[in-house]
Amino acid sequence: MTRHLFTVAAAFLLLTTTGKAQSVTGELDAYWAEVSRTVAEGDFEGYSAVYHPDAVLVFAIQDRSVDLETALAGWKPGFDQTAAGDLTASVDFRFSKRLISPTTAYEEGIFHYMSESAEGTGGAMVHFTALSVKKDGRWLMLMENQVSMATLEEWEALADQ
Repeated sequence: MTRHLFTVAAAFLLLTTTGKAQSVTGELDAYWAEVSRTVAEGDFEGYSAVYHPDAVLVFAIQDRSVDLETALAGWKPGFDQTAAGDLTASVDFRFSKRLISPTTAYEEGIFHYMSESAEGTGGAMVHFTALSVKKDGRWLMLMENQVSMATLEEWEALADQ
């Protein structure tokens, strides 16, 4: 009888934990969809709001790290151009690792940024890591690290994950 109760308790714990992880994964998927939306619409205020006010942006590709205010100042002209209709921009995310709890997330993956304007088209695929926390019911990124450039093959390899 004790063995049966242990098995039932273990199964319940596994199902409960799996359900919570799926729920948190869904929340994080919605968070990344919001990031994509803000980029596509040129919604600078909305984009700014996905970060924790004390966020750190690490550009390992460039051997530097900056505070959120500095990073946003560099990105604002692109958002303004997108909002004005002078630039079309999009960003998609694929993940290779997601370590999550109900209030914290560490994610690794690749983002694919694309843009098009009268001057031409551009884009980049970048390996990145993100560290986020859930505060007052909202996910906020504390740290983004743009690690290295990614290849199309690496991007495609994450299509099924």
